[in-house]
Amino acid sequence: MSALPHHYDIIRRPVITEKSTQASAANAVVFEAAMDADKGAIKEAVEALFNVKVQSVNVLIAKGKRVRFRGRPGKRRDSKKAYVRLVEGYTIDVTAQL
Repeated sequence: MSALPHHYDIIRRPVITEKSTQASAANAVVFEAAMDADKGAIKEAVEALFNVKVQSVNVLIAKGKRVRFRGRPGKRRDSKKAYVRLVEGYTIDVTAQL
């Protein structure tokens, strides 16, 4: 099964933070996903790209922060995070995939 280009449009990049590292203890991986992607599309993309079985997908939308740039008010873009829980026995090493 070859990875289609649209799978890379859905899964942007892995999120590597302290909280996502703790989630890996529960066999979960955190990805930044496209804003228009739904849970089914995220599940399909992860299974196709990494050859794993996905148990569940939880998503959250992180609202962009209000910031000031050169004295003018602005706003960072919103982002969608996908917490992908894998079936027992499957793993994704996001540090090796970079």
